[in-house]
Amino acid sequence: MAKTKKTFSATKAVKANARERVGTPPPSRPLPTTKEKAAAHPKHKETLADLLNKQRD
Repeated sequence: MAKTKKTFSATKAVKANARERVGTPPPSRPLPTTKEKAAAHPKHKETLADLLNKQRD
């Protein structure tokens, strides 16, 4: 069986060269869901009364 010749790809050559010099890129992280985004940044600030009640407890 004759093997087919692989054509030269400049993109693959550049990426391989970069991986040799810098190393492999870090693994990707999953994007946060809408609920996680909402929990990280509340929509409204706490009122002064809520803050004062928290200090008393």
